[in-house]
Amino acid sequence: MKTNINAVLKQLGIEEINPAYSTGSNWGKTNSEKAIESQSPVDGKKIASVQVAAEKDYNFVVETAQKAFLEWRKVPAPKRGEMVRQFGEALRINKEALGTLVSYEMGKSLQEGFGEVQEMIDICDFAVGLSRQLYGLTMHSERPNHRMYEQWHPLGIVGIISAFNFPVAVWAWNTALAWVCGNVCIWKPSEKTPLTAIACQHIIEKVLIANEVPEGVCNLIIGDRIVGELMSNDGRVPLVSATGSTRMGKAVGAAVGARLGKSLLELGGNNAIIISKDADLDMSIIGAVFGAVGTAGQRCTTTRRLIIHESVYDNFVAKLVKAYGQLRIGDPLDQHNHVGPLIDKDAVASYLDSIEKCKAEGGKFIVEGGVLSGADYTSGCYVKPCIAEVKNDYKIVQHETFAPILYLIKYTALDEAIALQNGVPQGLSSAIMTLNLREAEQFLSAQGSDCGIANVNIGTSGAEIGGAFGGEKETGGGRESGSDAWKAYMRRQTNTINYANTLPLAQGIKFDL
Repeated sequence: MKTNINAVLKQLGIEEINPAYSTGSNWGKTNSEKAIESQSPVDGKKIASVQVAAEKDYNFVVETAQKAFLEWRKVPAPKRGEMVRQFGEALRINKEALGTLVSYEMGKSLQEGFGEVQEMIDICDFAVGLSRQLYGLTMHSERPNHRMYEQWHPLGIVGIISAFNFPVAVWAWNTALAWVCGNVCIWKPSEKTPLTAIACQHIIEKVLIANEVPEGVCNLIIGDRIVGELMSNDGRVPLVSATGSTRMGKAVGAAVGARLGKSLLELGGNNAIIISKDADLDMSIIGAVFGAVGTAGQRCTTTRRLIIHESVYDNFVAKLVKAYGQLRIGDPLDQHNHVGPLIDKDAVASYLDSIEKCKAEGGKFIVEGGVLSGADYTSGCYVKPCIAEVKNDYKIVQHETFAPILYLIKYTALDEAIALQNGVPQGLSSAIMTLNLREAEQFLSAQGSDCGIANVNIGTSGAEIGGAFGGEKETGGGRESGSDAWKAYMRRQTNTINYANTLPLAQGIKFDL
């Protein structure tokens, strides 16, 4: 399938692709000589060069955002929600074009590209309802004629550092909630996917202008690691939400923590599905294969380990190998294909290195990997999803490789399986396939999965926006999207009102003059 990407860009309002930043409707260029080349992993072609912002550009954006916050926080939350509602409507209109650009620039399948934009629409809908809530509590005071309650106030500037694998959805998760909470946002997208970010800014720009939103409420800054470091160390940015590798998250968390700021970290995963002796094996195959090869293994929720009961091991593995033999690898914009490319050749090198390390530790590959070549794979970024039998304590198994490498581990008892599932540094997503109620409940109990997400009879990937998304341990501990994740974007204030004609003190303290 051939896509006229220039026509897609034009449809998204991108006539000139060289801004270094945007503060809403103000698109700025820079004197910096740095540029980012957006190159599609689909066909290896360069899409465009985009300027990289300099430090003075970053400071201009922050100063503009600071001024905007002083006005935006005064706008009633339901009115802020109305702006987000209109943004959701604009996304509906542009879903096909933006989803296509996501697929072409990042390499995920077209259906996954459309699904990512749908996540943006869904979080806008969620945020609209939230804008009429933002509840605080009322407490009973121990002092007579006193009222106590708590309320939530916006933080100010929310810095958002996003990753290439979900180039637009994670920004929307953060931004929609931050906006209705009364914050302003500065987005630094991945250097590998700048065009999808520019497209989002063009979509929201019309909504901002129509609603006379102050310049600086919605900001975009194209930058490299230096911009991320500036944001992490900047006391003017009270909250930094960062999505990416554990290594990156540790650096962000340390920098933000050193200034006693707040960080919301969504980092690596090393996710496992337990295949019980009581599992529906046919249904389990679907969950396992999609979880392992969806987005070419480049999701933080990708299934990286299958922990399979010894009594069904041979039967299940035979089904798994057969399913892998049916996978179609190729252009992700062709909806007949299941698996697209890795993001770039560095990712390919990491994939190959992990295979060699696995073999060196004793891993036995039952479905071999490798790089695909030929007329359909000219970018050099297409690889074969592969499967290896391993032990859980292999160093490479303990490590997250962002590629379609699936590890198989055999178990005897459920306690052993849960210990294997938990026996990695990461703690994002987990699942068990079982029709046994006792097994399901044990997996979900306090002595079960130690992950932020624990599923029964569905895979590890494909979270809905209604639930809080995030994980424990080296996944960072942050929560985004649904439930009460909005509280991360606000500060809590406890209020006490005395409506008596005396001033009694708490704890019965006497202080008479």
